[in-house]
Amino acid sequence: MCKKESLKILFERRSVRSFKEEQIKDSELEIILKAAQFAPSAMGQQPWHFTVIQDKEILNRINVLTRKVYEKSGIPRLEERAKAENFSPFYNAPTYIIVSVDEKSVAPIADGALALGNALLAAEGLGIGSCWIHAVNYLYTTDEGKELFRELGMPEGYIPIGSAAFGYIAGEKPEPAPRREGNINIIK
Repeated sequence: MCKKESLKILFERRSVRSFKEEQIKDSELEIILKAAQFAPSAMGQQPWHFTVIQDKEILNRINVLTRKVYEKSGIPRLEERAKAENFSPFYNAPTYIIVSVDEKSVAPIADGALALGNALLAAEGLGIGSCWIHAVNYLYTTDEGKELFRELGMPEGYIPIGSAAFGYIAGEKPEPAPRREGNINIIK
């Protein structure tokens, strides 16, 4: 891949919130996960664990539990979102990946975020839509959520830092939001 193609992927990736029901191919999932595993990490620790969920029953269970958390959150925007008839924290995407990290590692949040970022960029390169989903962090604050994560195989001593929805895009990819200005200082 040339530099121009790499930059194109960086500049064209968007958060997609409308997915086809069709499951992504296993070969595409493998590439997304490999890209995540090749993210930089503090001191090379690679403290991440990836939980890939494509089972509709488990995805539905996550929906139900997350709706409960949102309803009781005290955050008006989340409470309002939970009222939606078609509520899905991951926008009904067919593939949902949770990134958890060893909380005793040197920089767990940064390492996990970089891994998830690599996964999102790899998906873009494959023509697969994706969206960072923070709901997993709210879900983990509940006893039911922690129990679910244990059932899903999250290692002991690990905490979720984020997740993402993946699937083929239904409709048009969103236009980029204007970039915020005044957030760069260059000191020479």
